[in-house]
Amino acid sequence: MSELMNAQIGRQDFQWRLLSTVSALALIASAQMAGSARAEESGRPTVWIELGPQLEQSSSGDTFAPPFIANNDWGSMNLSSPAEIQKMRVFSWGGEASATFQPTNSDWAFSASIRYGRSSSGRHVHDQPKARTLRAVSAGTYRYPNCCITRYSTPTVTNYHDTKATKSEAHAVVDFQVGKDVGLGLFGRDNSSVVSAGVRWAQFHTSSKVAVHARANENFYNAIYLGYSAYFPPPNYSPTGRWHTYYLSGQSDRSFHGIGPSISWKNSTPVFGNKDRGEVAIDWGVNAAVLFGRQKARLNHRTSGTYHIKYHNLLGYPYGYVPHYEHGASVARSRSVVVPNVGGFVGLSFKYPNAKVSFGYRADFFFGAMDTGIDARATSDVGFRGPFATISIGLGG
Repeated sequence: MSELMNAQIGRQDFQWRLLSTVSALALIASAQMAGSARAEESGRPTVWIELGPQLEQSSSGDTFAPPFIANNDWGSMNLSSPAEIQKMRVFSWGGEASATFQPTNSDWAFSASIRYGRSSSGRHVHDQPKARTLRAVSAGTYRYPNCCITRYSTPTVTNYHDTKATKSEAHAVVDFQVGKDVGLGLFGRDNSSVVSAGVRWAQFHTSSKVAVHARANENFYNAIYLGYSAYFPPPNYSPTGRWHTYYLSGQSDRSFHGIGPSISWKNSTPVFGNKDRGEVAIDWGVNAAVLFGRQKARLNHRTSGTYHIKYHNLLGYPYGYVPHYEHGASVARSRSVVVPNVGGFVGLSFKYPNAKVSFGYRADFFFGAMDTGIDARATSDVGFRGPFATISIGLGG
């Protein structure tokens, strides 16, 4: 155990040292290039600070679907599926911040940025459709010396399920990059086109809980009542109910953290206006990375199913049940993984000499980042997509 803990601590130290080293190199290079710049050539900001909110929808998730959920035809019972209720859309409000330094009289830029978001959601559904009345069923035949009386009943079916589910998510993505303006324009205007390379660090975490109590497949049939009395000798008939009850409780805690090399290409092309009085530009960009890290999953769940049937024996006892199945497990998994990452954005910006306001839409996908299996490992992609808005302030120059 101590060796595992030491190994984990060692990996974390390596990651933070790598991030610190890249940051230090970027600051040193920036200081050297700034020192060699000529003051008379200053005229544009050398430092840009960017802040803004974002709304992102996450595509990662997991669902507890034991056999009683997967194999029952809930639609035929006029019930929604407990598995579908667990598939909640998770929207996260978050923010982003970045700092970019571009020395005077230089095409190089040094940047550091962070994006962060978190969210939680929950649903509680008690699904019990209107009771369905069955055809008349004989409730008993009573024999007298000279006549007989038959009574009928009309029982109802009351299938239902009660499902409670909650889910929370948090993510953070940090980038350190060094880039160069390569001057590749789309329309021959005075645009910016920066190709960058650096390091990306990402961390994701999700947790979920679910509880399901259900009655399914309820039905009735005629059972012979074998009891005997002087006034009502056998056979007699009685409507007998039979159904299944199920119960599920489960919770999960999953995470991924990784670090690796990254590249990006960002382009901003003015479409009208001028840079002295203000201009409107179309912004777009693409990015890619390969992250080396670890994914973890901790789960525990319990499910049970019982078959209930009312019956009558010689003494007339009216009730019984048979356990159908019971299953439970506690699982802890951890695995080293390599996660490819691609993304991009498109937007519109209003640019001034010392300020910029931008609006756009962004998407980022991390392939195979999370272990979303239950009893066995199964990987799923993690994706974040949604609108963003930023305000940038230029300093220096």
